[in-house]
Amino acid sequence: MANGPGLFSDIGKRPKDLLTRDYVSDQKFSVSSFSVNGVAFTSTAVKKGGLSNGDVAALYKYKNTVIDVKLDTESKISTTITIADIIPSTKTIASFKIPDTSGGKLEVQYFHNHATFTSAVALNKSPVVDVTATLGTPTIAFGVEAGYDTTSGDFTKYTAGVNLSKPESCASIILGDKGDTVKASYLYHFDQLKKSAAVAEISRRFSTNENTFTVGGSYALDHLTTVKAKLNNHGKLGTVFQHQVIPKSVLTVASEFDTLALDKTPRFGLGLALKL
Repeated sequence: MANGPGLFSDIGKRPKDLLTRDYVSDQKFSVSSFSVNGVAFTSTAVKKGGLSNGDVAALYKYKNTVIDVKLDTESKISTTITIADIIPSTKTIASFKIPDTSGGKLEVQYFHNHATFTSAVALNKSPVVDVTATLGTPTIAFGVEAGYDTTSGDFTKYTAGVNLSKPESCASIILGDKGDTVKASYLYHFDQLKKSAAVAEISRRFSTNENTFTVGGSYALDHLTTVKAKLNNHGKLGTVFQHQVIPKSVLTVASEFDTLALDKTPRFGLGLALKL
């Protein structure tokens, strides 16, 4: 694919990942294995709120095609097929579920040195069409997103954003929820090896005059252990401890505290991802 500005979904992704990724609130256990013929198998079990569920997934790669199949505990099969370069500089993604066929979607992505475009349509009786366009370079990008309901003739969403990305930092501003919210974020790495980083995000919802300000960071204690933390102006404190127990296998322990109501029971999450 061309070395262009990236997809619209990449705008603000680096700060968002640091503030959300690995902050688990349930118990999750997964095992992954890889075969010599290019097939990867993953089995996942999740316990949340006293309920348990899980799925089994198989990922197969062959040349420019990737097939991802998941079977959950309710015997529902989800399949995603990704094919690159059917037309040069494009990626086609088809997803569908069995027996629930109403959740299908077809998406086409086009990549250029200075622009990317995507178009996705739901495969049902009342399809919603989503389109995005991003212009710029890998350093600075401007993008828009819109969703259109072909049945009602209404726009389901329209969003605009700008992203400034460097190896050591990333800043973005996103105007979303049909212009009702604005979110600005900034991420900075303090060293070239990206062992330590700080992030800040501020969002405002105009309809309710609500402001949310969140700061966070991560630090690699060594090549096996990383700690993360985040705190917002509503008193929510989140922490993450990650340790590589064996090569490519990670133990994650996360917690969330309400610093304005210390009498409340904190929430804890545990995750173990094994790669064999």
